[in-house]
Amino acid sequence: MRILLSNDDGIEAAGLEALERAVAPLGEVYTVAPATEQSAKSHSFTMYEPLRVIEYGPRRWAVTGTPADAVYLAVHGLLPVMPDLVISGINRGSNLGTDVLYSGTVAAAREGAANDLPAIAVSLHVPDGSRELHWETAMHVAVRVAQAVIDAPLALGQVLNVNVPNVPLAALKGLRVAPLARRRYAPMVKESVDPRGKRYYWIGGPHDRFDGEAGADGPLCLSGWATLTPMSLDMTAHDALAAVRALGLES
Repeated sequence: MRILLSNDDGIEAAGLEALERAVAPLGEVYTVAPATEQSAKSHSFTMYEPLRVIEYGPRRWAVTGTPADAVYLAVHGLLPVMPDLVISGINRGSNLGTDVLYSGTVAAAREGAANDLPAIAVSLHVPDGSRELHWETAMHVAVRVAQAVIDAPLALGQVLNVNVPNVPLAALKGLRVAPLARRRYAPMVKESVDPRGKRYYWIGGPHDRFDGEAGADGPLCLSGWATLTPMSLDMTAHDALAAVRALGLES
């Protein structure tokens, strides 16, 4: 079993090191991760400047690009053989609900799925003010999910998105399969002026709420459950096809 690891927090992130230790007993581990933090880069590729690779040790490389860059380069250039499984994480911070649209952690796993590889994204939900990070809890859940995927591989084009509350393992309520919530953030655009008199902006406000059913991933994770959400590369709204055809636009 050959396992490719990546993330969006960068090659030196504590969560990546924890994931490496967790999955080492499962097979031969290769790590290809961004050289620096790439959070919220989603599935962007670096197309107009070269990528550089820094070797960090046996089967460990850093890439001067995005999480999707790292996985693409690993699969098509760096690894001597194709991996059997891609795992991204462990992210410091959750990727719940519509966070998956922006998440570099999820994008790294999704790039694995785009190359017909089973793929898992793992994140540790870390509330503001947390003094201790319970990596061991996320490690436990990550190994459990990875072993299940090894035993029963996913269908092509599927990704499992895993979120784990930041609690001691003994306090974890369990694991639930859940749909994505709709995550709402307070809007924020902060304008300022640089020393040369030019305007610049910071965007992105704090978490506000989760909309949707109580059994969705956000509310469950906040109440102490690890969540597992199956996702697909197919973004077609199949239940809307008939309604859109009824608009009479086809010719």
